[in-house]
Parts: sequence; C-alpha cells; structure tokens
Amino acid sequence: MNIGFIGLGTMGGSTAKNIVKKGPEKVIMFDTSQVCRERFKAEGYTVVESYKDFAEVEVIFLCVPNTEIVKDILFGENNLKSVLHAGQIIVDLSTIKYNATLEIKDKLSSIGVDFLDSPISGMAARAVTGELAVMVGGSEEIFAKVKPILERFGTNIQYMGGTGSGQLTKLINQLLFDINLAGMAEIMPFAVKMGLDPEKVTSIVNTGTGRSFATEQFLPKILKGIFAGGYPMAKAYKDLVSAAEIMASNNLTLPVLSAAMGTYQMALLKGYGDADKGIMIKVFEELFGVEFRAGGK
Repeated sequence: MNIGFIGLGTMGGSTAKNIVKKGPEKVIMFDTSQVCRERFKAEGYTVVESYKDFAEVEVIFLCVPNTEIVKDILFGENNLKSVLHAGQIIVDLSTIKYNATLEIKDKLSSIGVDFLDSPISGMAARAVTGELAVMVGGSEEIFAKVKPILERFGTNIQYMGGTGSGQLTKLINQLLFDINLAGMAEIMPFAVKMGLDPEKVTSIVNTGTGRSFATEQFLPKILKGIFAGGYPMAKAYKDLVSAAEIMASNNLTLPVLSAAMGTYQMALLKGYGDADKGIMIKVFEELFGVEFRAGGK
C-alpha cells in the first residue's frame, strides 16, 4: 500500500518515522507547519505541500491534537475530502470526541472512504521506540488490512469493535488517569496539612497499594516544584468535555468523574492551563495553606 501521513508533531512525527523505517512502501508526509515540513525534508523524508498529493494514496493516517483540527483537515477550506475517492482508508490516530468520530465516519462513508478511529497511547518516549498502544474502532475487515502497518509503531493493538470504540476505549483509559490525578491533588496536600512529611508519604504511596501511574509519574516532579514538560492541562481537558457530552446524551451519572472534573475546572480557572496536570495540586495547597514539596512546609 502507498501510505500518507498528516500531522508530524511530537507523537505523529515519531510514528510516521517508524512506518517508514519498518516498511518498504512509499510514504508521503504533510504538516500544516512549514517549519515542520522543512525539518522532515531535511531529514530525508518525502514531504508534500498540499492535500492534493494524497489523491492516489491508499491509506492515510492522521495524528493531530484535537477534534477541530481533524475536522478542518477533512472538511475545511482546501480540505482532504475533496481529493478522496472510494476505496481509500483514513486511519485517525488522534484523540478526538466520540460523537464527532461518528459524524466523520458517516461523511466519509458517503463517498466510499473507509474510516478507522485508532487513537494511540503511550506518551512521547514510546512513540519514538514504536511501543504504543493502539485502540481501533470501525470495520474489522479494514482493520485487518492496516494492522501490519499499525504493528510498526504499536505493541498492544486491540480491535475494540464498531466505529467510535477506539475513541471510547482511549477515553476510558484517560478518565481513570484523570480521576487518579485529581485524587492525588486533593489527598497529598491533606497529608501535609495533617503534619506528614511529603517525601516520606511519597515513598510509602509509590511502594504501596495507593500507587498509580499518576503518583509515580507526578509526585517526584511535584516534590521538586516542576510543573512543566508534560501535556498541558488545557489541552487534556478535552477528554473531560467529551465524557460530559456522552454523559448528557446518554442520561448517565458518573459522580466520581464529575468531582474530578471540578478539580480540573478550578485549576483552569486559576490560570494553570499551560502547565501539566500535576499543577492541580496547587488548588488544594492554596486552600490548605501548605506545599507538597521536598523540604517544604
């Protein structure tokens, strides 16, 4: 198959490189950023200048930050849809809203283009090594066709069911992570308020039953007062918005998730949107008048 790849950012760029490195096909790449395009050209990759070049590509991967960008690429001005034809396959590796995924599938189906929602998970380091998790929704027959390509950048590839199932699976994973983080942000300042030492509490939690990826990833950084370098809170909040839409449209109540969402919202209202999710701890540090820091009060 000839392959196209759109979106050469932190996750997409590494993923595209692994597709090229581990296969014989021609792979063309595109990003809306000219600086990004020039960088990949300088590294020897085949980079095109417009969506028109994707007209004869059999499989096109998208890996971009959010729902709005996916929609703009597919249906906006000078859009990709205008050059697509029946028989092509779009594989969306982005993390976008569930309801939007269903709409995109319907629009592409109207012109005979197959669509898989295939969000990736594993953070930047695993994108570089090609060890991502890939959750796929859509036609199982189409999944079987593209699975050999997915295996070039993923080590845990799961077909989850019909359209939207990939995005739902990614969302479930993210929501559990978000709830863990919100709980950590609340309980750790509580521990300090009651007189416990932050470093000793971290040692016990991260070797005990209270540990999670959230505590292991963020508590050591928080102890040092580091709240940069991770995925910005304002961008991560899209998962909670997506969950709220699903809750409302299906008349579901998720009280623990709703409480966690409140913590995110308080942090965003305080202007912490550009920092990573660990910044949420400051909401309760300020409320309790303490700091969860090594050697802190």
